[in-house]
Amino acid sequence: MSLPLVVLLPFLGALAAPLFAQGGRTAVAIASSIPAVIGLAALFPHWETLANGGIVQTSYAWMPSLGLSFSFRLDGLSLLFALLILIIGLLIILYARYYLKPQENIGKFYAMLLCFKGSMLGIVLSSNLLLMMIFWELTSITSFLLISFWSHKQDARRGARMALAVTGGGGLALLAGILLIGDIVGSYELADVLASGELIKNHSLYPIVLTLVLLGAFTKSAQFPFHFWLPHAMQAPTPVSAYLHSATMVKAGIFLMARLYPALAGTEQWFYMVSFTGMVTLLLGAYVAMFKHDLKGLLAHSTVSHLGLITLLLGMGTNLAAIAGIFHVINHAIFKASLFMAAGIIDHETGTRDMRQINGLWRYMPHTATLAMVAAASMAGVPLLNGFLSKEMFFAEALELNLPGIWAYLPPLVATLAGIFAVAYSARFIHDVFFNGRPKNLPIFPPHEPPRYMKIPVEILVFACLAVGVFPALSVGPLLYAAASATLGGPVPEYHLTVIHGLNLPLLMSVLAFMGGLVMYSQRQRFFDFHARFREIDEKAVFEAMVSRTADLAHRITARIENGSLQRYAMLLVVSAIAVAITPMMTLGISIGENSLSPIDPPTLIGMAILVLAAFATAIVHRNRFYGLIMLSVVGLMVSLGFARFSAPDLAMTQLSVEVVTIVLLMLALYYMPSWTPVESTTRRRVRDILIAGTAGLGMTLVTLAMLTRPFSSISDFFLENSKPGGGGTNVVNVILVDFRGFDTLGEITVLGIAALGIYAMLRNVALTPPSTDGLGNPWSKDAYPLMLQQVARPMLPLALMVSFFIFFRGHNMPGGGFIAGLITAVALILQYIANGMSWTQDKIKIKYHNVIGLGLLFAVIAGAGSFAFSYPFLTSTFGYITWPIVGKFEVASAMVFDLGVYLAVIGATLLALVSIGRLSPHSAINSRAETPDPATVKQEEDH
Repeated sequence: MSLPLVVLLPFLGALAAPLFAQGGRTAVAIASSIPAVIGLAALFPHWETLANGGIVQTSYAWMPSLGLSFSFRLDGLSLLFALLILIIGLLIILYARYYLKPQENIGKFYAMLLCFKGSMLGIVLSSNLLLMMIFWELTSITSFLLISFWSHKQDARRGARMALAVTGGGGLALLAGILLIGDIVGSYELADVLASGELIKNHSLYPIVLTLVLLGAFTKSAQFPFHFWLPHAMQAPTPVSAYLHSATMVKAGIFLMARLYPALAGTEQWFYMVSFTGMVTLLLGAYVAMFKHDLKGLLAHSTVSHLGLITLLLGMGTNLAAIAGIFHVINHAIFKASLFMAAGIIDHETGTRDMRQINGLWRYMPHTATLAMVAAASMAGVPLLNGFLSKEMFFAEALELNLPGIWAYLPPLVATLAGIFAVAYSARFIHDVFFNGRPKNLPIFPPHEPPRYMKIPVEILVFACLAVGVFPALSVGPLLYAAASATLGGPVPEYHLTVIHGLNLPLLMSVLAFMGGLVMYSQRQRFFDFHARFREIDEKAVFEAMVSRTADLAHRITARIENGSLQRYAMLLVVSAIAVAITPMMTLGISIGENSLSPIDPPTLIGMAILVLAAFATAIVHRNRFYGLIMLSVVGLMVSLGFARFSAPDLAMTQLSVEVVTIVLLMLALYYMPSWTPVESTTRRRVRDILIAGTAGLGMTLVTLAMLTRPFSSISDFFLENSKPGGGGTNVVNVILVDFRGFDTLGEITVLGIAALGIYAMLRNVALTPPSTDGLGNPWSKDAYPLMLQQVARPMLPLALMVSFFIFFRGHNMPGGGFIAGLITAVALILQYIANGMSWTQDKIKIKYHNVIGLGLLFAVIAGAGSFAFSYPFLTSTFGYITWPIVGKFEVASAMVFDLGVYLAVIGATLLALVSIGRLSPHSAINSRAETPDPATVKQEEDH
């Protein structure tokens, strides 16, 4: 249970953060730190198991038929990333407390930050690939919200859209790859996938699978050619940049490659795709970082470069290279998070990040300068700091990579060149910011040290740079070994974590990189002049242009299809269905089978005739909206009788109830519409529509006859056999709705609630002037609410409620259930509105239908999630029998709680839509804007 708790706690903390924000910034920061502290405490007891190569797993069935389970896995690799997420996240929470201004919505910020933390923990701890995919997409959404936190800035909004578009597109590719992996392996469980590496790599779909998975990883980790989104995401607050874009989110793609390393690595396709992508990203990011004047821009491109370095190491395909890649994940997260926070302090205290202005800060901020210089030296790979160690391992692996011919010189050359650039942009960071003269035109002058506690997170991370650099085996040795073992999925080769491995070629490469970087920085003006000869590509402008062109194309296509004519839309829909179906029908040779049709008795024939005639009449008289609605109601009534005739009482009751609600809502809408519609169709168009409709009708007739006259097996036998033993009910329809297909029902009531809220939102402030007469010019009756109707309707309410309760409670074993009962209750309440008016009814029924919808969905979700407590899939129901006095033996089913949710959601959605339409008058629109309208005033205006 500890693993689900680690993932769930940040989401719970996100719900509480806005509440604690009322108590001040310190209170919300402390409250937001609690999930990370508890998470670390929950992981600690498992360390001994993981250090010995063990795995901790927890699994709860969710939707087994889809292969989706609520399962989590903790091994060395997931522990490493979980520690980075939790520890650095804890430091970011403290840092943000002082970084954000008092007037900013800190509760909202911490809520989004905790949601992101929970999503990242979900990725690294998931043991089911589909579950991991859910959290993967959540990181894209939450990062979008965090990047655009300063929504008043256009660059922040654009950067967030760019990040969401790129990572979201990669997520779709990853989903396709995961589905293919599941199809190949026959399971989405990580243990099965990792054990089936040879099966996947030998499969014909392996190149497609690899490409799709790497697209997801490359977009998330900003690899070329998808690297451009990361620098533009730097418009986010610095705590976001330090957390998402150095330590966590951009590492998600790295984690994915490491996680699936045993299943996908070790082939030529993996080597060329991963290593060369990493190589290009490494050089491109390092080169561009050298010429950026914005402090966070320099760090962003250096992040791109280091992510390319890790990708290159994973792509080499050797065990030692993979270990070096995992080691650099640790080191990069430590020194880059500290550098981003130092950059945020500088921005916070000077008002700018332009390195051409913030010179000579050493004399004003010596403490911050010392911390930033140590972290930058680690980024450059200076000895006795952690960055030096993983860089040495990288150089060693570049030398060991055996490529044919002259290509053998490429990896060491690229590694050395990237090292030169790293030293150069690190030297620029140190010298230009803290030395190089005096500040120039700073918005805030003189700058000074930040609050004491704002520097503590940076101090902790810089101390870690020193500790790992001086005592690597003692500080991170066991954790690195456990992570390497989990990544490789087998024995770990021998390696040594020491400060200096003696005088060797990798050390010589380090010296050359260090000296070359200093020379490059000393001649930086020449390099700047050289760089200025080339036209710099504005990735943001290119992306916005592509989005604009895509939108323009979509608008042109839409303009050709969409002209506001419902008739045209229906025609296109029917023609498309005919076009899609005609080829299979011709191929299959649709014809009448050998089975005879059931005989038609006179009542059924009469009902069918009325149904057909009413349907024709609806089309013929549709220009008179009122008559058309009457004919449509006859169609609905005959369909209900048809359900009853063919032994479907549940459907008949539901259809009849829906018809009543729908007709009432349409009648309310017709009140504000003209009684007649003009003639819009020419004779030629009507002939065309008749031919299309006739073709579609003939096709459906043939398909129906072909199905009914041939023997077929139905899934109904399964439900009939299992309804009572599996669901505890003899009403098969209700058991299907609340048990066998409960997830579908949950989705349907959710959509129903969203539709009702959409109607409310669209009509909330709409004011329509009602017509003074009917379509024939006759004035409306002054008696809007007849006395007889009022006297009949009011006693009907308790009777109707009693009937709905009876229908609800018997629904599991006899025709009925929450959906039908909800409609009956809604009809009873609608009658009160019609008979007594909006004001009188709402004065007596003080219910907010928004809350009813929410309560219904809450009951449904609680009923579904309750099964997790007993290790059963989501929405698994159970039943039992209890004996009551007088009543005797009585069945109780857990599905009743779910059915109660359906009942409430149907009532809330139906009545919210009704009330929204019923308020479409000028005084109602005004009152809808007020918090507490005066019922007496509304009544007077309504009577008037």
